[in-house]
Amino acid sequence: MDYTFSDILKEFLVINNLTQTAFAKTVGIKQSQVSEWLKGKAKPGYDLLKKIAVSFGVSADYLLGIKDSF
Repeated sequence: MDYTFSDILKEFLVINNLTQTAFAKTVGIKQSQVSEWLKGKAKPGYDLLKKIAVSFGVSADYLLGIKDSF
C-alpha cells in the first residue's frame, strides 16, 4: 500500500508524541499549515521538506514514503 504524505505525517506525530502545534513551531510554520497537510489538502515544498528532515533527523525518503523507516 502506498502511503501519502498525510499518512506518514500522522504516524510520525503519533510515534514522536508531537502535537500539530509543537511540530509547526519546530519547523517554523503555522499550525494551520500542518492541519492542511494532515487533511491531504496540501503538501510541503522542497525547502520545507528538507527543513522537516533536518529538524527531526529523518530522511526525506521516509517522509516521501520511499523508505519504511526514518
